[in-house]
This record gives sequence, structure tokens and C-alpha cells, in this order.
Amino acid sequence: MGDQGRRGGTAPGGSVVTYATRTDITDLYGVNALVVADHDRVGVPDDAAITRALVMASGEIDTYLARRYTLPLTVTPAHLVQLCVDIALYRMALSQDVASEEHRKRYEDAISVLTKMADGRVSLVLPPVEGSEDETPAVTGAQPIVAGGPPRLFSRDKMREF
Repeated sequence: MGDQGRRGGTAPGGSVVTYATRTDITDLYGVNALVVADHDRVGVPDDAAITRALVMASGEIDTYLARRYTLPLTVTPAHLVQLCVDIALYRMALSQDVASEEHRKRYEDAISVLTKMADGRVSLVLPPVEGSEDETPAVTGAQPIVAGGPPRLFSRDKMREF
């Protein structure tokens, strides 16, 4: 499905890299999905509109991922391609005033997954960071605190005797 080496965010040279491409849209939903990008209504999708929607969708994804992951990602998991396509198609459909219930539902589902990623309830499966000693990917942001230890020496019940 799409190039696995692509990354969202800004590339080192300052160019914007998206999580999905026009090809990913047609691979997932067929060429007819691009009807929402036909701004001049001549039957040809507007490449600039598609690129703009994919860049905006990738930026929207980054706002969620930045809470837990170091950006830009070194690879694009296939699931992010799907989310980017769904967000971009919804945004293009809205701009043309042709958004369907299906567009809205896919967008809401994508945002729900991204919210869960940002909150730590769902994680991306990423390869290990090159040069790191352990095999776990770098995760940033708030992490749950796990505490434990021996039984309390000074509890309310024990202190009542004094």
C-alpha cells in the first residue's frame, strides 16, 4: 500500500512530507474517491487540492502523535496511511460541500483512534530507534506512573495505638 519509508512532518530540508499520497487514496478507495478533489467540476481531480488536503491531514495527525512520539517518524505505519487518507477525503469533501455520512464517520473514527494514541490507550507499532540499546521505540510525553513497595510501616490503624 504506500511507501513505508515516508514520514509525516517536516523533512530535514524543510519540505513537508505526508503520511499518504494520491496513490494511497486510489489504492484504498478507487479513482472515484477523488471526485471530491474536482474543484472546477470538469472531471479531473485538482492535484494541488489533493496535496493540500494530505499535508493538512498529516499536520492534524502530528498534533496527536506529538504527545507521545518523537516526530518526524522514521517510517509510516500502514494504519497512519489509512487515517491520513480518511481525514484528507473528509476535508476535501467538506470544501466541496459533498461530504457524505460515510466521509464523516471515517473522519470521526480516525480522530477517535488518534485521540486514543495521544492518551496512550493505543500505540503505534514502530521499529526500534537506530543506535538505541534496547529494542523499544522512543515514546515521549506523559506515561503512567506505576508504584509499588512493601506494606506501610505507619498506617492509620497502627498509629491509633499511640
